[in-house]
Amino acid sequence: MGYLIAFAALARALKSMSVGTAYAIWAGTGTAAVAAIGIAFFGESTDLAKAAGIALVIAGVVLLNLGGAH
Repeated sequence: MGYLIAFAALARALKSMSVGTAYAIWAGTGTAAVAAIGIAFFGESTDLAKAAGIALVIAGVVLLNLGGAH
């Protein structure tokens, strides 16, 4: 069910932005979310490098949303 919702949301997003931007946002958000879930629910360790990586992925997604949807 989750995949169906994700692909439906991606298809909807493709109506207003380019494929490259939409896929980068989708992949980046998924990567950051899985890392955060691992830390929050599965007790994975967190260090400065991992936190900085997640922050950079989120920053990249925000920048793509601000400038890449033309």
